[in-house]
Amino acid sequence: MNDMTQPVARLSMAGIEALFALPFADLLYQAQNVHRDRFDPNKIQLSTLLSIKTGGCSENCGYCPQSAHHDAGVDKQPMMKLDDVRAAASAARAAGASRFCMGAAWRGPKPRDLESVVEMVREVKALGLETCATLGMLKDGQAEQLKAAGLDYYNHNLDTAPDFYGDVITTRDYQDRLDTLERVRQAGLNVCCGGIVGMGESRTQRAGLIAQLAALDPQPESVPINLLVRVEGTPLADAEALEPLEFVRTIAVARIALPKSLVRLSAGRQQMGDVMQALCFLAGANSIFYGDKLLTTGNPEWERDQRLFDALGLTPL
Repeated sequence: MNDMTQPVARLSMAGIEALFALPFADLLYQAQNVHRDRFDPNKIQLSTLLSIKTGGCSENCGYCPQSAHHDAGVDKQPMMKLDDVRAAASAARAAGASRFCMGAAWRGPKPRDLESVVEMVREVKALGLETCATLGMLKDGQAEQLKAAGLDYYNHNLDTAPDFYGDVITTRDYQDRLDTLERVRQAGLNVCCGGIVGMGESRTQRAGLIAQLAALDPQPESVPINLLVRVEGTPLADAEALEPLEFVRTIAVARIALPKSLVRLSAGRQQMGDVMQALCFLAGANSIFYGDKLLTTGNPEWERDQRLFDALGLTPL
């Protein structure tokens, strides 16, 4: 493996589109070579995601069952208690997770909300886990508060390409997301930033998402690639399913364009068979969300994941 501090050669939008157009075997071969150049191909990073505050979000993201704009059967719930979060983090650590991510359905945290999250971060950090939070948009000074509490990563996804974004979300714009990412970087936090595919976007727009992620300087340390989970009651419930091999292509292109990032299989894994997931790992994915639930949608059980890891010879980072 090469030195992870060596600079990344950034691909243009045209270069990323050219990768998508490669024959499948050639693309996976190139992605696997890039992956082996930076990572152990038989190691995988395990993260667990917990919804610490569910439902009632004022944003209208078309994919999200937690939006107050949609009737998707997700009730608004209060913030979880600190003891319950600590217990969930302990269980995640016992199951092999190395990173614990806490998500809240907010447009952005109010000061009193952030005080509660800060306590959660301290407790989870004390268990020896890496900490991550996804709390929506951050105001000046909030990222610094989280950093001081011991937060390692902040997740804020771009979701999709700029020219498709308005078809999915209208309550915040693309620049709002970039501004939060800049606040996170300025505070010295690691960035977790990716997107969602299968929302009706074109291949060019999938390339546009990856081009945006690759253009971030520095590139995100973690890049979650979500396959849309179509939830009844959301505007995207009837979106046409993305072809499985097109999703694998997207993983491979992300690996090549973001060679130093952990590329994470995120939402949608429950709908993937073992063979599709194996192809994604071959294409350069080296991180997953581990546990039976992702915020409000299902995820493969720990036992199923462990059987797959055993079959593939994968072990945790």
